[in-house]
Amino acid sequence: MLHETSPAAIAIFAAFVAGVIGLSLWLGRKKQSAQDYYAAHGQIHWFVNGIAFAGDYLSAASFLGICGMIAFSGYDGFLYSIGFLAGWVVALFVIAEPIKELGTFTLADALDARFQSRGIKFAVAVSTLVVSLFYLIPQMVGAGSLITPLLGLPHAAGVVIVGVAVTLIVVTAGMVSTTWVQFIKGSLLVFFCAITTGLILNRGLVENTTSLAPQVRTIRPDGTVLVDGRMRTRDHDLRPVGTIARLPDRYAGQTATGPLRPLEYLSALQDSTVVTWTASKRVDAEGTHTTYSPVERKGADLLKPGGYFKGLTTGKLADRLDFASLMVALFCGTASLPHILIRYYTVKDAAAARKSTVVGIAAIGVFYVLTLYLGLGAMTSGALDPTDTNMAAPLLAKSFSTMLFAIISAIAFTTVLGTVSGLIMAGSGAVAHDLVANVMGVTMSDHEKVRCGKIAAVALGIVAMALGILFKNFNVSFLVGWAFNIAASANLPALVMLLFWPRTTKQGIAAAVIVGMAASLGWILLSADTFEKVYGLSRDLAPMPFSQPGLVTIPLGFLVLVVVSLLTPRPPSA
Repeated sequence: MLHETSPAAIAIFAAFVAGVIGLSLWLGRKKQSAQDYYAAHGQIHWFVNGIAFAGDYLSAASFLGICGMIAFSGYDGFLYSIGFLAGWVVALFVIAEPIKELGTFTLADALDARFQSRGIKFAVAVSTLVVSLFYLIPQMVGAGSLITPLLGLPHAAGVVIVGVAVTLIVVTAGMVSTTWVQFIKGSLLVFFCAITTGLILNRGLVENTTSLAPQVRTIRPDGTVLVDGRMRTRDHDLRPVGTIARLPDRYAGQTATGPLRPLEYLSALQDSTVVTWTASKRVDAEGTHTTYSPVERKGADLLKPGGYFKGLTTGKLADRLDFASLMVALFCGTASLPHILIRYYTVKDAAAARKSTVVGIAAIGVFYVLTLYLGLGAMTSGALDPTDTNMAAPLLAKSFSTMLFAIISAIAFTTVLGTVSGLIMAGSGAVAHDLVANVMGVTMSDHEKVRCGKIAAVALGIVAMALGILFKNFNVSFLVGWAFNIAASANLPALVMLLFWPRTTKQGIAAAVIVGMAASLGWILLSADTFEKVYGLSRDLAPMPFSQPGLVTIPLGFLVLVVVSLLTPRPPSA
């Protein structure tokens, strides 16, 4: 069944994780300065840093979330890929070289380079922590999703395993180990996703010849899970789903297309009839009953927008604004993510920062093209878990071989490790370097700065584990959208205006960061999605007209910065 484990899969997974941790311990064997711990002493080669950019950026949302969204909703999931990639245009042409010249360790260093203001340090440090925590949630959720089919352990166990592993990576060698973990993970992710895409095209489309019936999953009040009225065990879960109901007419009399070229694959899928699955929920005294029912849809409908983002088809203004707001946040958020920006401090100069960005864009672009085929391949593989959209890619690999499933799952796990380690590095730098040393004015030696960062990393790891368990039922791409909204609202106005408007003042930067962060966070907490999926309340009770805040809160950040800067004394010449 879907969640049956294998010794080979466990062995490969354990080897990957042990190798990553062993590399970190080896790199951390030397005594570290603060410059080593937080910025790898600025000596990372630009090509390595570029692939590490991809490893850092291609998170659980990119791999698990987008593939799952495409597998269950069609083309709309690919719009996340487009938005994530487009954001690198801002990073390349606006941020890359200036941010390298301004900073030392953290984003707060860059925004405060001209002012030496505790207010800016405090505001940006808090913003970094909030964005990092919101970005950590989907990574930990993805980790928990991987462990269930791979090791047969509960979701919480996976979250704890990744939390402990990534904390070891960060506290042993800091940015050096984080960079090499991300480099290895980015290289392997693109390579093996290309291999899997080749297998998808070689298999082509296969018509389902068995009858499909609804499946019912019941969760009793005591936590017991029943599937179709029987007690769920590790080997008896919901049956795998996702198939081709009918091939195009040109394949009449055949049950498979055979190998297809990339464009032929899309054309054949467009003319096929695909079985997708809908979920309906009913609650009574016996528990919560979720019925998963097969629905036949035209392939052409799945390859056009509107399957997930209803704003593209309903015509409602609020739905359209919600979609537009998400796209704006994805476009603006990349150049505002603290864990991405601190990678620029690991290379020696601005030219290397620019080259790193170009390499990163190339690797990320190739990967996002592959996600379309991975998602569609999972949709038609007959190996989807209808209860967990985040497992589409690993279960697709399992439909080819247990060995590939083990490798893809291990790479997905190192994907989580790489991104989480970058996030925890950003958060620990914000705590130790910005809050403790600069805002609170605590005098620390180089060794004490490193120790403080490691303590902060452990604390952040524990918080991340708790949040990963709490948000276990969310699609990880959806959760990352929140992080991008907060990052773009809080950080982008300050970055852009500092670089291009000489009248920017320290008060304006601090106000823009705090207002942008608070407004976007408040909007998210009062949105319909949060009311329904977090609070368990009706969407109609939510006061916000749409769920994604970026369309309002990003311009608000710019407006606050301009107004406050004009109302405060002009800064000294830069």
